[in-house]
Amino acid sequence: MRQNISFLHAADLHLDSPFLGLAQSPDHVFTEARQSTFHALNNLTTLAIEKNVDFVLLVGDIFDESVQSLKAQVSLRQAFERLHTHNIRVYMSYGNHDYVQRRVHQVTYPDNVFIFPNEQITVFNFPDDNDPLAAIYGFSYEQRNITERKVDEYQRQHGSIPFHIGLLHGSLYGHSSHASYAPFTLSDLTAKHFDYWALGHIHKRQILHEDPPIVYPGNIQGRHHLESGAKGCYYVELSKAECELSFVPLHAIEFVSLQLDVLTCETIFDLEKLLEQTLANYTNQSTPLLINLHLIGSEILFDWEQQDHLQEIIDWLNDQYLQANHWMYIYHVTTAMQRTNFQQASLDSEHFFQALNTQFANDSITPFLKQLYEHPQAKKYLQRLTDAEEKMIKEKAQQLLMSELLRPKR
Repeated sequence: MRQNISFLHAADLHLDSPFLGLAQSPDHVFTEARQSTFHALNNLTTLAIEKNVDFVLLVGDIFDESVQSLKAQVSLRQAFERLHTHNIRVYMSYGNHDYVQRRVHQVTYPDNVFIFPNEQITVFNFPDDNDPLAAIYGFSYEQRNITERKVDEYQRQHGSIPFHIGLLHGSLYGHSSHASYAPFTLSDLTAKHFDYWALGHIHKRQILHEDPPIVYPGNIQGRHHLESGAKGCYYVELSKAECELSFVPLHAIEFVSLQLDVLTCETIFDLEKLLEQTLANYTNQSTPLLINLHLIGSEILFDWEQQDHLQEIIDWLNDQYLQANHWMYIYHVTTAMQRTNFQQASLDSEHFFQALNTQFANDSITPFLKQLYEHPQAKKYLQRLTDAEEKMIKEKAQQLLMSELLRPKR
């Protein structure tokens, strides 16, 4: 029996993500953004074939919503069929976004696909039960929220199986960027004596532990400015002696967040030149870029913004860079004034500013939207804000308010 296996570890594909924050972008930008999760899926499939892996692990939130479009299900089936022709298996779980109870279209997948059916821990043996190389453990969400410790239910099988791999779509205790589902600690996982833990749910790529590997691959395609940078999966070569992990980008479009100090710009033309020089550093990218631009300047920056000069510069730059094959598009611009020492001292010491910051940190904007969501006509077309969208709105509101409060009076 051979003593090594190879596989791809991916999670959080979020097929059918709406990219609502880009709805006001040019048509082809919005269209390509809406297609990007499907292109990333195609890149994942191609990579698995090129690497000739034994199997692919998909750890939850394959779809963006619990009720999936037929297009998303058919696209996934076609990807699985490609893998089937190369004798590559898929082990897949559903997460909090695509939990089992709400699935509508029952698309039949080829027999190389093994889906964890429910919230009970299921074990699949690879390649078969007679002479298995690996035991693969996992579960699927049957409801949107799982708050109990599913990690306690994982029990390593006895016998001579060389490799034991756990799939877990959940949260490390204390991780604040996502809702806490199926929580665990590192000691919980290491105590199970598995050879690899394939995690999902957190969209930031990170290796939590090296021996054994406990890994979040992140999502395969960024969807907003909080998911910037390269997105993809891990190619894993696992033997009894070692585990080699290689991150492979899969994204079709990359989100980039740029913060630029424009204090030296005395005229709007100085700003134009500085922006051109900055963007020139990104012209050799291998994928299109969606740029979230944050400018920090003096009071004159606010004058340019109020007189629409800043927007004119952004529009002109977008017209130039949208013509390229790997286009760039500045889809979001924020401005802030550099605070003087006196202003910062006011922020740090004055009770008013402390109370204001506390309110922004702790209060949700959802109650203020209740009347809008309950409107007989509006509620037909509105979707609830995601946690990321609410965070973006709060950050923008706080930034605008603070900038105006601290702006010198003329």
